[in-house]
Amino acid sequence: MSKYAAPSKLPVRLGLFLLALACAITQPGCSAVATGPLAPGERFEFALIGDMPYEARQEKEFPNVMKEIDAADLAFVVHNGDLWWDGIAWTEKAGGRPPCDDDTFRHRRALAEASRHPFIVTPGDNDWADCHRAKPRAFDPMERLASLRALFFADEFSLGQRKLPVARQSDDPRYARYRENARWSYGGVVFVTLHVIGSNNNLGRTPEMDAEHAERMAANLAWLGRAFDEARRRDSRAVMIIAQANPRFETAWPAAQQQRYMLAGLGIKSPETRRATGFDEFIAELERQTLAFGRPVVYAHGDTHLFRIDKPLYGAASRRVVENFTRVETIGYPDTHWVRAIVDPADPNVFSFRLQIVKENRARH
Repeated sequence: MSKYAAPSKLPVRLGLFLLALACAITQPGCSAVATGPLAPGERFEFALIGDMPYEARQEKEFPNVMKEIDAADLAFVVHNGDLWWDGIAWTEKAGGRPPCDDDTFRHRRALAEASRHPFIVTPGDNDWADCHRAKPRAFDPMERLASLRALFFADEFSLGQRKLPVARQSDDPRYARYRENARWSYGGVVFVTLHVIGSNNNLGRTPEMDAEHAERMAANLAWLGRAFDEARRRDSRAVMIIAQANPRFETAWPAAQQQRYMLAGLGIKSPETRRATGFDEFIAELERQTLAFGRPVVYAHGDTHLFRIDKPLYGAASRRVVENFTRVETIGYPDTHWVRAIVDPADPNVFSFRLQIVKENRARH
């Protein structure tokens, strides 16, 4: 049983009213009322962060990131997972709050709530799946997942001082436990979070975790389909999918493309000879939905901490790049910076991205 009991749900309109009333009583002039959707066709920006803060140094640097983000004119902030360090990597020497414990959960929730902008989170493997190997104390991953859901995804709003209404997959009784999967539309773009994580998407460790993987991926694929259905219904300009995992697109590349990037030397085998991974069905459905949609689709993730923007999705039949698909990976530990995402409907690509280097957090070479 989770230590964090989820509050009962309120209808969205009543929730908006209570937020506004609380804001007016406690902080006259504050802006805690929910942020409404922008009119389609208007340019806007938002922040992408992930894989932070890990150890003591990053915990000191993270406020510098949020200070810049708070000062910027942004629609919202998305953290794409791993709110603390991998459990096995943490050491007392590195310092900071120990991974996975209740105090760390509450501390990271407080950081998100302090954001001036709406703050959306999606889980990473460090946040629950890897907690079985955490130091100085190990935890049951399923218990940590229940606590994570109750504390970070309790209602139909984002975190942060201003609240953004979101649709949650848990509104469908068939997927009642998956309240971390969220969707919102802003400025003519559909955004969706999916609970896809590193560590091979929690596949291959124990039979219990394999069962969790299978059930969660069935929910993820259904939610992904709902997002594209919503985008078509709204005649949206683009779709952005946000998850923690780097799904290792390279493992599905044609052999010739793998050779160009010298991946064979890294032990990556061609799609015809490699073993199955925890991401195969996700990549296949991502390709199918992207091709059917025909407009820009972006997958934003963290996990491997390497800032990049590329075209890593190849058609299973054509063996060529899927042109309307783009991947952006956020920078992460040991670096403490953020990515500015720009949405401009006048741009054929809709999205562009810029790494924002936080001056106070630059490495001392």
